Amino acid sequence: MLSLLVSALSISAPTFAWVLAGLALRRVGFLSETLITQVSQLAFRFGLPAMLFAGAARIDYSTIGSARYLLAGALATLLTLAGAWLYSHWRGHPQAQRGIFVQAAFRSNLAIVGLALAVAAYGERGPVIAALPVAVLTTLYNVLAVWVLNSTLGTGASIAALVGGIVRNPLIIGIAAGVIVALSGLPVPEFVGTVGTGLSTFFLPVMLLCIGGAMQLSSLRNTGLLTWEATVWRLCIGPALAVVLALLMGVRGEQLGVLFLLMSSPVAAASFVMVVAARGDGALAANIVVLTTLLSVVTVTAGFFLLSLFSLAGLPG
Repeated sequence: MLSLLVSALSISAPTFAWVLAGLALRRVGFLSETLITQVSQLAFRFGLPAMLFAGAARIDYSTIGSARYLLAGALATLLTLAGAWLYSHWRGHPQAQRGIFVQAAFRSNLAIVGLALAVAAYGERGPVIAALPVAVLTTLYNVLAVWVLNSTLGTGASIAALVGGIVRNPLIIGIAAGVIVALSGLPVPEFVGTVGTGLSTFFLPVMLLCIGGAMQLSSLRNTGLLTWEATVWRLCIGPALAVVLALLMGVRGEQLGVLFLLMSSPVAAASFVMVVAARGDGALAANIVVLTTLLSVVTVTAGFFLLSLFSLAGLPG
């Protein structure tokens, strides 16, 4: 059991150490807000899409009909949204805060933190397995987030604007290009895998540094009960639903491990951006992002340890 715990820590600790390093570098003045914004834009527009393209181009899509881990992730997202909405209504949360709570419950940072964890756990196999759920769930997250915030904050975002935003998303463009290459039947050059591995080695740590540098711990001084409730839903209830559904569907091994790591990631920073754009409670959204990021090192480690303990994560013996 001790060796399994060490293995779980060896996956989660280095990933979140980059976040803490970014927080420390920001405090000593090495990372400025301008630099964080510029580097984040570079990674989001070029580095991460190229990495996801490399992963998507190497998938055998003839087996997509049996991609039960993808279906489990999508169903878990919908169930988490429904459950969080009912819970929020039962708790009597104000409507303006309900949308923020519900979005935080189902929206994980799978494209950055989740991918980094998948790489740490499974090496170059991580992005390959994660590429498809990242594409599908990123799209699903955006659609659901707009609907939830429209329903609770009255943002009035049009369907055309939503579709346009999804189509222009660099991550989705990169994955779509990889899918086209894979389905074309053309041989994928060996260097594509090498490039993908190199990009993940560079850009994922850089993005994790930026996440840490962008966090404002001072905002946690005003953390309320709703922030803690949203944290429990994001880090515990949502991932547990995904794992249970996947197990019921017969998913095991690497696919289950990657699905857990994607679904157990902290709240995506994009959720804060969308709340502010909708003129919602930005402080609440920021608190949830920071708190889930800090505590996810514990929940991810514990969850992956349990999967490894029951030989479900597909790690080599």
